[in-house]
Amino acid sequence: MELVPRSFGRLSSRKDLDSLWNHFFRETPSMGTFTEEWLPSVDISETKKDFIVKAELPGLDAKDVKVSLSGDLLIIKGEKKREDEEEDEHHHYIERYTGSFQRSFQLPTSVMGDKVEATFDKGVLKITVPKAEEAEKKEIEIKVK
Repeated sequence: MELVPRSFGRLSSRKDLDSLWNHFFRETPSMGTFTEEWLPSVDISETKKDFIVKAELPGLDAKDVKVSLSGDLLIIKGEKKREDEEEDEHHHYIERYTGSFQRSFQLPTSVMGDKVEATFDKGVLKITVPKAEEAEKKEIEIKVK
């Protein structure tokens, strides 16, 4: 992600300024107030046996999230619904994220899809994806005729 676009060029109109503004905030996943969608923050780590994916999903329940695996593509999607307003409630400022999201991650090695586990605790989704066991290295004898 760039913090500043490569070149400002000349800002000759309001449209150019709006385009620059939208370009900056569209590339920032945490800026849900300025975009149509929000993307949860995700950490991915690796051990000898597993890939571990942790996604921050504050305000969601496990039933609001779906996890799927297609080959080595891990997909997390869900939706955070807007709370109902009280009849006499008027918002002055809204900064919390709402709406649907989808994150996809290509895993670097083959995995055992039937052994994937997902847990949800205190707004954090943890997915453990076991790596496929590598075939044992076998020496092949070369026969001379």
